[in-house]
Amino acid sequence: MTPPLRVAGVGAGYFSQFHYGSWARLEEVEIVGVTDLNGQAAQATGLPVFSTLNEMIDRTAPDILDIIVPPEAHAATIKAALAHRVPTIICQKPFCLSLAEAKEMVTAAGRAGTTLIVHENFRFMPWYRAIKSELDAGTIGQVLQATFRLRPGDGQGPRAYLDRQPYFQAMPRFLVHETAVHWIDTFRFLFGDPQAVYADLRRLNPAISGEDAGFILFDHPEDVRAVFDGNRHLDHASDNLRRTMGEALVEGTQGTLRLSGTGQLDRRAFGATDTVTVLPADTWEGFGGDCVHALQSHVVAHLRRQTPLENQARAYCEVIRIKDAIYRSAASNTKVTL
Repeated sequence: MTPPLRVAGVGAGYFSQFHYGSWARLEEVEIVGVTDLNGQAAQATGLPVFSTLNEMIDRTAPDILDIIVPPEAHAATIKAALAHRVPTIICQKPFCLSLAEAKEMVTAAGRAGTTLIVHENFRFMPWYRAIKSELDAGTIGQVLQATFRLRPGDGQGPRAYLDRQPYFQAMPRFLVHETAVHWIDTFRFLFGDPQAVYADLRRLNPAISGEDAGFILFDHPEDVRAVFDGNRHLDHASDNLRRTMGEALVEGTQGTLRLSGTGQLDRRAFGATDTVTVLPADTWEGFGGDCVHALQSHVVAHLRRQTPLENQARAYCEVIRIKDAIYRSAASNTKVTL
């Protein structure tokens, strides 16, 4: 019998619960350790705890290191793992502190023979996989326009974000760097790499440092225009505002796909008034339609059965390049060609 893949985790903050909970559900995986600067948080995971990263790697010899810490610690953690020849590293987004640092880590991983993956899970949400299948099947004809309206409703007042992820308040770049980056990658997944971007960003809550609302226009190949319309002060119709975090339309010459806050995806044919449900409402009580589990299962399938691998860090550097262009566009009030 093939032994399970040994997974060790770095980080025990808010979002780590979804990582560790998912790994525990994978039969081909054994979680062998966790480390965090906050020892109490690490102990609360109920997993074997190690005081340092080096000790954990030395004693557990993981096949996969799952990095679930803020970008400030990405490079140092990756370098330590590469020094120990960890074969596969998964690192949370936003990936590293800059494009230059991200490229440095990609180069170092390549030299070490390590597979470096970015944990960008939104493209693995079931509704975006369903939209991709519809587009590939041509059910709505030639796509001309797409819109996502981010409406998590969590950005109002002096205590915004403090209960869940308080570091959000201090981020000098927030809406795009932390949140819209998900849709940069998702739009790439659905429509291809954009050829130009235009952004109008603003800060509405004086209690935070970065922007929390704005519009981003993406010029994609084949005349597709995508709009990210984000405002963290406003909400949308959903029993769980963090399931989809908003609503979407993908419009083509032969029909329209509509994503609601329940995770339901409907298709309406051009000229019709009735709709067909492509994907029913989501019933997963955790995060984002169980997209963390979908991503981790995808990685395990690649390591076990050599299936194609998405989200490799080398390709993800393009997301960072696009993000930087968005900020340049907002600063200059001009469209930026990529």
